[in-house]
Amino acid sequence: MKALTYHGPGRRVWGDVPHAVIHEPEDAVVRVDAVTICGTDLHILKGDVPEVAFGRTLGHEAVGTVVAVGDGVRSIAVGDRVLVSCISSCGRCRYCRLGAYGQCTGGGGWILGHLVDGTQAEYVRTPFADNSLHKLPDEVTDESALLLADILPTSFEVGVRNGQVAPGDTLLVVGAGPIGLAAVMTAQLYSPGRIVVVDPAASRREAAKRVGADIVLSAAEATPDALRRLAGDGLGVDVAIEAVGLPETFELCAAAVRPGGHVANVGVHGRPAVLHLEDLWIRNVTITTGLVDTRTTPMLLEMLAAGRLHTEGLVTHRFGLDEMQEAYDVFGEADSNAALKVALFRS
Repeated sequence: MKALTYHGPGRRVWGDVPHAVIHEPEDAVVRVDAVTICGTDLHILKGDVPEVAFGRTLGHEAVGTVVAVGDGVRSIAVGDRVLVSCISSCGRCRYCRLGAYGQCTGGGGWILGHLVDGTQAEYVRTPFADNSLHKLPDEVTDESALLLADILPTSFEVGVRNGQVAPGDTLLVVGAGPIGLAAVMTAQLYSPGRIVVVDPAASRREAAKRVGADIVLSAAEATPDALRRLAGDGLGVDVAIEAVGLPETFELCAAAVRPGGHVANVGVHGRPAVLHLEDLWIRNVTITTGLVDTRTTPMLLEMLAAGRLHTEGLVTHRFGLDEMQEAYDVFGEADSNAALKVALFRS
């Protein structure tokens, strides 16, 4: 079968690899019908995630059809149309029993495209199929479901929920890529008073407006003083969501938040950021980090099926599965291509 494999910083290959097969009783093999590329995949290709072995098939988001199941699988059957979650869950360890599936110590967590072969392939082996695959209702399209594999639950859980967005809040989202835009979309479930989005790209600022941002600013306009003044009392924003993964964007969020406010870091960081405790120690600021647990995926899927969650506009470019290299080129130069999320489909 064909797959996109990692061969060191800056090197990727779309080529033949051994076919995905059942290894453990709780495995399933899924034929990939739709797949996407994540910003985390770009971080891997930059060398920011050294745990990824040479030859690893990348990708951790997909929609597909189950073609084989292990003897221990109970709730998933051959022929099921499923969402492949970015997080795998053993369901038995301490963290899984608490619903913190991203921290699974029983062989799960973020493993697809990281510690085991991932979804950017014609077929993928999915560990812990009963806990890590979600059956899809007929009314949900492959493209819409694909956005629930990672970006929607990540933005909602690690950004909106960790940031404790509340009615009437002034919310700052730094970064209007797919994660930032998904944060804008899901934050509206909590009725913030004002949503401010910062991004250097005009196309992404326009996208932020389309999905519900009230104010959009370029990087040059978004000084800490200017952001603090956007709150009614001038003390700063209630919640700042960092959705880029750069030292300067994290530091901007920390500088813009009010005393007693929350900074929710979602971005994947490849370099250290300065934590200005000399300023923050007295201001009662809460800073959270996190890997998505995907425990809200079933709820988000129900909302999507019911027409209460709309993901239109997040996918801007579509390709065939065998156009993987071209899709990476487009997504890797997202600003110049006005690309948000790319989706690839089986022919």
